[in-house]
Amino acid sequence: MRITLIVVGYLLCTASALAQHSDAKKDTVTKIQEVKIHAKGHQQLKNDIKMNISIDEYLSSSANISFIKRGAYAWEPLLNNMSSERSVITIDGMHIFGACTDKMDPVTSYLESNNLSGIAISSGQEGNMHGATVAGSIDLQKKKTPFAMEKSWNASYQTGFEFNNQQYYNLANIAHSTQRWVTDASIAFRKSANYSDGNNQEIKHSQYQKFNTSLGLAYKTSDLSSIRIDAIFDQANDVGYPALPMDLWLSRALITSATYKQLFENDLWKAWETKVYFNAVEHYMDDTKRPENLVHMDMPGWSNTQGILSKLSLVKNQWTSEIQWNAYKNVSIAEMTMYPQDRSQKTMFAYTWPWVTTAFSSLAMNNVWSFSELSRLNFSGSLGWNYNHSKYSEFNKIFYPDASQSKNRILPSLHVSFEKEINNYYFNLGMGFGQRAPSISEAYGYYIYNSFDRYDYVGNPDLANETSLEWKASAGYKTDRFSMEAKANYFYIQDYIVGRILNLGSPMNYQSVGVKGYHSLDYAQLFNISLEGQYDLLTHLHWKGSMTYAKAVDFNKENLPFIRPLNYQSSLHLMHNQWSLQLAVQGDLKHRDFSPMYGEDQTPAFQIWNMSTDYHFQLKKYHFSLQVGVENLFNKFYTTYADWGNIPRMGRNVFSSLKLAI
Repeated sequence: MRITLIVVGYLLCTASALAQHSDAKKDTVTKIQEVKIHAKGHQQLKNDIKMNISIDEYLSSSANISFIKRGAYAWEPLLNNMSSERSVITIDGMHIFGACTDKMDPVTSYLESNNLSGIAISSGQEGNMHGATVAGSIDLQKKKTPFAMEKSWNASYQTGFEFNNQQYYNLANIAHSTQRWVTDASIAFRKSANYSDGNNQEIKHSQYQKFNTSLGLAYKTSDLSSIRIDAIFDQANDVGYPALPMDLWLSRALITSATYKQLFENDLWKAWETKVYFNAVEHYMDDTKRPENLVHMDMPGWSNTQGILSKLSLVKNQWTSEIQWNAYKNVSIAEMTMYPQDRSQKTMFAYTWPWVTTAFSSLAMNNVWSFSELSRLNFSGSLGWNYNHSKYSEFNKIFYPDASQSKNRILPSLHVSFEKEINNYYFNLGMGFGQRAPSISEAYGYYIYNSFDRYDYVGNPDLANETSLEWKASAGYKTDRFSMEAKANYFYIQDYIVGRILNLGSPMNYQSVGVKGYHSLDYAQLFNISLEGQYDLLTHLHWKGSMTYAKAVDFNKENLPFIRPLNYQSSLHLMHNQWSLQLAVQGDLKHRDFSPMYGEDQTPAFQIWNMSTDYHFQLKKYHFSLQVGVENLFNKFYTTYADWGNIPRMGRNVFSSLKLAI
């Protein structure tokens, strides 16, 4: 309660300080299309080896992000080595939730690389603007064409083929812009067969097919205001998950929004933007292509979300601030119908997500006070309200007779950091406090089978909020040709939610060895450190490298699962006229700090090499880029700590790509 009052007081006092600060210089407003106030720059992620990359490959360029891989498609992103329940993942600030209890459809699977302009990654409580979080936030930012002084057209097309899994793809974009109107659209299609590992063995059930398209329409209602309507449609069919006992027949998402933006010719108010949105996700698992399954299950899921996002940007002398209000309502349903081999006989039906309604609202403020061009103070706070209601609470009451059907939670957050530049050096120190509510599976899940440790999981609606205390530090050095940065963070998380074996109940899945209920540990500790650098060896020869390490234990000093061992990446980029050559190496050391308690085993060290070459040329107004390359050059057989069930990774993969831009 004391922390909640502190957060409320912080929000009120900061707003009052802004309003009373009167001795300001008069600012002018240029008639522009986009105004964004950021406490920190948005990291533009890219892959140095391939032009054709998935969102997952795009994200993996960040030292903060790792993945759990259950197949070749739709990997689960881990921010600061924490599972996706502990982070907030949004699309242009919009909340969207997957409809699969087995995490086959993370939010990152609903976009394509050709309709994405960038990704904003905020670590820990820096991400509190988008909602209650522990690990941080990942905001996927869709491409938006700006208004133009003169009528203009832009278009691009990219196609390619990958030989290992016989993947082919086609990506296209088109945009039209005038002083008043903007239209932009994208379309993408990918189809892949099963891939082969480093021993040239086919990995069955690793195929996938994906279609994605988007449309955006914007109209400038005045010189300082505009409206915009966006829609994204994504559909995946026949997606195999070799690490799971089931595959995907169909996953479909519709994501829509309408945005109003207003700029101000004012010495305090700079921009106001309000967005209303709706998205619907449906997901149908399929095990009919798994003859080894003795029992057939139908497991469909649905998730619908409607929400509003409103943010106000303010600038006063050296003070920059953003106030943001988030609110949404989500309904998540997942069913399980179990059949014997005789399909005419239905043996059992249950709600694995028993029609759960979640309502959330938060008010957040992010501030930057610049003492000079070389030093600044960042401080932010948010206060959130989370409400859950289960329509069929009798499922949870089988294991927890006093389980609440409805639950209200207050979720505060605070964050502060200080940045300082001294000559070519720069430093950052920060700390944060925040809470998150249990996820739908953790609170209301019913007999959700986890094939990793082979237990059925049930939720507990009365779990305590997870409470995170974090400390972070970074230091760097930068010149025109060389830069190096070291980062570290430490999380102390009270009431850390994990699964624990229950003494009551029996397994429902014939592959399961028991039942686990979600339970709060006293605390857990996580530590992450990274080192990144780049150096221009010559005018046209560049080096880039990184190294990361993490350690995580519970209150009994037992290792936590899916914590990345020491990882390294290094690459060289050579350019000559229209040609360029890229060579990269990456690997993990042996996974020594594994967790047998959670089903992990030790995975060996590995190292793989990748290379590619590009050729760029122009014919009249047409710009062409041609690329040929190979991943896993030496056909290394390997599996990593993050591969669910030790499924091997792809072996040697030769790829080609052609891009045309107008």
